[in-house]
Amino acid sequence: VYILSVSVYNLHTETKKDSKMISITKNAKTGRFDCVVNGVEFSSAREGYVEYKYKQITGTKMKFAEIFGSVSVPVTKSVTPGVDLKFSINDRFGFVQNVVKMVASGVQASAVITGEGGLGKSFTVLKTLQEAGVRSILDLPIGTTVKPADSFIQIKGFSTAKGLYRSLYENNGSVIIFDDCDSILKDPVAINILKGALDSYDQRIISWNAEMRESDDLPKSFVFTGKVIFISNLNQNKIDQAIRSRSILVDLTMTTDQKLDRMAHLVTQRDFMEEYSVSVKQDALNFIKSKKEACKEISLRTLSTVANIRSEVAGWENLAEYVICK
Repeated sequence: VYILSVSVYNLHTETKKDSKMISITKNAKTGRFDCVVNGVEFSSAREGYVEYKYKQITGTKMKFAEIFGSVSVPVTKSVTPGVDLKFSINDRFGFVQNVVKMVASGVQASAVITGEGGLGKSFTVLKTLQEAGVRSILDLPIGTTVKPADSFIQIKGFSTAKGLYRSLYENNGSVIIFDDCDSILKDPVAINILKGALDSYDQRIISWNAEMRESDDLPKSFVFTGKVIFISNLNQNKIDQAIRSRSILVDLTMTTDQKLDRMAHLVTQRDFMEEYSVSVKQDALNFIKSKKEACKEISLRTLSTVANIRSEVAGWENLAEYVICK
């Protein structure tokens, strides 16, 4: 069943279908933009209307000029909701490095890095901290003394609000990385604690006013001097506004081609998958590119898997295809 609506001035038409593709095409003959956004087809001669409908359907703003530039010639563009089309993926990873350095130096209290898993968010954050001279608490030899500001701790997995409060207290002064701890980004109590920790005031006071057991060694409140980095697979729009407004957020959501662009940049780096030669990594990447339409998943884990097969198996292509495509 098709539902058709035509505007009074014949500026646009709209059709509802079941498909979920997203594309915008300029018709060379009519000069109109033929669009499919989340299954809704519409056509318009006006850029502003395309922007309006895109936001209405997806909930995400889209600046027409940033995607298309000049519209004096026919163009075709597929758009993935939530993917930054103005800055390349390598630009955005560069932004991550800049922001992490700001956190490490104390210029910025917190950062949020979002985007699907397996594409190098944690690798980039940890590498940047180490290059800035900030060392992992867990890697320090026993008896080593280091200023809290020169150390970081990575906390992964589930955490309660009270667990968050304890982590902030016990690692006060350090850079605290919450990696895939999405539970605290969804817990209203945890978010209220983070509001105090991430505020821009000269003195950031965090309080826990719930009842505590007599054996509990946590104070009711303390002055927080640490820095916080969140690494999350959540869509940036799922991060609480209070956290986003107190942090610098860099979103690393990518299209398939952007993932491959990022891999192409990484395979030339000596310290990335350093157990493999550049030629092995490049062979693995070229193979993934050739099979990108059939791949179950494309991530750095896919690259590592194919590189491992490439380095160990004679006639490796069949096994690699079976593993990543079946």
